[in-house]
Amino acid sequence: MALIVQKYGGTSVGSPERIKAVARRVAKWRRHGHDVVLVVSAMSGETNRLIALAKEIQAQPDPRELDAIASTGEQVTIGLAAMALKELGVAARSYTGAQVRVVTDSAFTKARILEIDEARLRADLDAGIVPVVAGFQGIDELGNITTLGRGGSDTTGVAIAAALKADECQIFTDVDGVYTTDPRIEPDARRLRTVTFEEMLEMASLGSKVLQIRSVEFAGKYRVRLRVLSSLTDPEIPIDEEAQSGTLITFEEDENMEQAVISGIAFARDEAKVTVMGVPDRPGIAYAILGPVGDANIDVDMIIQNASVDGLTDFSFTVPRGDFARAMGILDSVKAHIGARAIVGDNKICKVSMVGVGMRSHVGIASTMFRCLAEEGINIQMISTSEIKISVVVDEKYMELAVRVLHKAFDLDQPIA
Repeated sequence: MALIVQKYGGTSVGSPERIKAVARRVAKWRRHGHDVVLVVSAMSGETNRLIALAKEIQAQPDPRELDAIASTGEQVTIGLAAMALKELGVAARSYTGAQVRVVTDSAFTKARILEIDEARLRADLDAGIVPVVAGFQGIDELGNITTLGRGGSDTTGVAIAAALKADECQIFTDVDGVYTTDPRIEPDARRLRTVTFEEMLEMASLGSKVLQIRSVEFAGKYRVRLRVLSSLTDPEIPIDEEAQSGTLITFEEDENMEQAVISGIAFARDEAKVTVMGVPDRPGIAYAILGPVGDANIDVDMIIQNASVDGLTDFSFTVPRGDFARAMGILDSVKAHIGARAIVGDNKICKVSMVGVGMRSHVGIASTMFRCLAEEGINIQMISTSEIKISVVVDEKYMELAVRVLHKAFDLDQPIA
């Protein structure tokens, strides 16, 4: 039989009733002879509550102490989930990240996993016990509690699956899979049966919220078979049906991969654009502009440099909207040093992206995209491309229209034959 890692997010364990439903689902898989490791998040809203509590004491909470506080949410859930399994007659044992020894670096609030000591988990599995592991957390080499950043429970689930060489890592959430785009924007969005790791990685980085990007990176690196499913279905759904439901995130060479030119449309609202106008067009000017921004730990995404006119050029780039004011302030402070004529910004933009491995073998994708947007009077401010992605920056007010128009133009509402 198979070894399955099942990870449940905050909504899926948001109440005692839902935790009991999780236990019933795990018990079903055990009845069919499968070994299961259960990874859980804190109950919905609990991490936010704990962080808010910390901020009532210290406006800028000490990162080490904040991790000690934020990690307690999962500790409650693992205890409740283990109890719920025992009530159903399933042997279970709860573990914090420290008890499993999920070893991380010491970057508090955004730690990265270095290794996992799977010995305890294997011993439990051999004894017929379901290990219930706290997601989102670990321990550094000095014994400090660490957390992996928002969405880190997905990463915990995938990392444990990789360490145990599990047959599949199942991510249970409040949606039933990965869609061609957000159904709240486009009601005709279609659930994908399969999607490649490359595509999922691009979609996660470009705004799709179904999976945390680091978990997809981890799964791709260690070739962990990953499936996204809904925890809101009947926990007693036949196991053969459940095993084929949701969206399988797999490798391009898999025989059953859907052959679509475009697999999905992602979007990000929280974008802002900064333009440094009239700087000297000379070697090193890009570093002179972006160096101070990078030193402030601000992520830069799309970059455009205009052609030189009279030895001067304009330099534009995008940053997260939450960092917009800081980026503008930094560039204002170096304006004279870099010889810029002006620093201007726009925090009312968005990014719309089309993703698909089919772009590698099909031509005309970009021209079709640009024509569709032009016909709707949507002006493109910036463009970025890769082998399997085309992203454009447009005015935020046109985001939903752009998504719907492109979704229809590329027949994403139509099932794959």
